[in-house]
Amino acid sequence: MRYHSTRGDAPVLGFRDVTLAGLASDGGLYVPERWPSFSTEQIAAMRGLSYAETAVQVMLPFVGDDLTEAELRALCTQAYDRFAHAAVTPLVQLDAQNWLLELFHGPTLAFKDVALQLLGLLFEKFLVGSDAPLTIVGATSGDTGSAAIDAVAGRHGVDIFMLHPKGRVSEVQRRQMTTVLAPNVHNIAIEGSFDDAQALVKAMFNDADFSGRFRLSAVNSINWARLMAQVVYYFYAAVRLGGPERPVAFAVPTGNFGDVFAGYVAAKMGLPIAKLIVATNVNDILHRALSSGDYSTGIVTPTAAPSMDIQVSSNFERLLADLAGGPIAEQMRGFEASKAMRLTNAQQQGAAALFVSDRVEPDDMNEAMRWAYAETGEVIDPHSAIGLAAARRAGLPADVPIVTLATAHPAKFADAVERATGNRPHIPARLGDLHERQERYDVLPASFVAIVAYIAERAKPRP
Repeated sequence: MRYHSTRGDAPVLGFRDVTLAGLASDGGLYVPERWPSFSTEQIAAMRGLSYAETAVQVMLPFVGDDLTEAELRALCTQAYDRFAHAAVTPLVQLDAQNWLLELFHGPTLAFKDVALQLLGLLFEKFLVGSDAPLTIVGATSGDTGSAAIDAVAGRHGVDIFMLHPKGRVSEVQRRQMTTVLAPNVHNIAIEGSFDDAQALVKAMFNDADFSGRFRLSAVNSINWARLMAQVVYYFYAAVRLGGPERPVAFAVPTGNFGDVFAGYVAAKMGLPIAKLIVATNVNDILHRALSSGDYSTGIVTPTAAPSMDIQVSSNFERLLADLAGGPIAEQMRGFEASKAMRLTNAQQQGAAALFVSDRVEPDDMNEAMRWAYAETGEVIDPHSAIGLAAARRAGLPADVPIVTLATAHPAKFADAVERATGNRPHIPARLGDLHERQERYDVLPASFVAIVAYIAERAKPRP
């Protein structure tokens, strides 16, 4: 398996090099040269498999010759042994049509653990024998940072620099990052939005001088290996609800489009998906793009669902390139210059075949949290509630199961949950004394010069 950039002007790489590189050198995102395809019989055979074994079967076509099946199995077993639920991503039934897929049983209580626990092990595996240290730079709207830090803290040959928007993540999200005091972990609170942080990360990769001095890599969903690992839970859930003979729909709360693009990949691989419901909050660039073709940025509005407070959805580029049938460098350059883009007719029509979208207002989000608690006893976080609200009004046939991706443990957003439901969720015991731990982070302006100088002073350069 080889990988090429969505912009068509970066080297074609294998899985190992794509994993270590993160972003393509032309500013694009790496995608496989072809989508692997599973037969109905191969998908049906996944029904009795454990999560780790399902992961092996789904991901093996993507790793090429860079990992043997036995090596991949060992990595998956190690990654998912750290989850608190034996099923790793268990399904919970809410009513006759709606289900939750709980993706928050990993060490940092968010869906990002499903991919990043594996990605940390892949970094370690692929760096064996290398004398070039890895400098991970990432931006987080809350959950990626803690999951990535947990995955690489203390690992040899890796330094991680994580940018988060100051004051725009929950206290639990912040503390899960800033209380990890390993010497290879560096937290930076920037005076700006998540979009500012994400733009700074991309600028570092695209700066020839900086990227030449350090061996940069990414843990955001711009890294293909992370997105690949998220494809697994679509297969795992669908076969437990009657797939592949029965199509299943998924409602995905999303800002950066990575989690729902993983569902698109599953569909391209042969999994019968009835619809992918893209659920946004008031920061609705994805809803506007999918419903009217208008992919233009606005002002980021802080909400009670901070992980979705995004106006530039980096993974959307992967979908646009796939629907265009080739590189979209010119289209993306136009968007980066003007912060506005119209989808082509082919892109709009291609997206409409699988995607529907919805913008969920704060009152609807709160009502979904109240409904889940009052009618089913389930306590869900604001992001999952946005997905559930969109699922319940999607208007799909009653015989189509709808799986809402429950992306975070409600205790990560205890204040918002308590306001909506009157019930305050508690942090699981495995997080221990999180609120008493010492924090360590630095506050910097959202300035390329300031961020680069900070990292250059602390990171280990190439030999």
